[in-house]
Amino acid sequence: MELAAAKMIGAGIATLALAGIGIGLGNIFGSYLSGALRNPSAAPKQFTNLLIGFALTEATGLFALVIAFLILFT
Repeated sequence: MELAAAKMIGAGIATLALAGIGIGLGNIFGSYLSGALRNPSAAPKQFTNLLIGFALTEATGLFALVIAFLILFT
């Protein structure tokens, strides 16, 4: 197998994590919305946790994207 083909396959596999990130973000915001509609008085208290969960999930996606770019361009 040529090196260029191996790089393309590796970068494609590294970007598969982005699908999981999309599912994770949907779960985070869906759960927050469900909880906020059930108990509106608790929603402001949980907003900080929502943002932390969003940031950590998004950071994982960015790491996966950086790894894919490193595979492609190095």
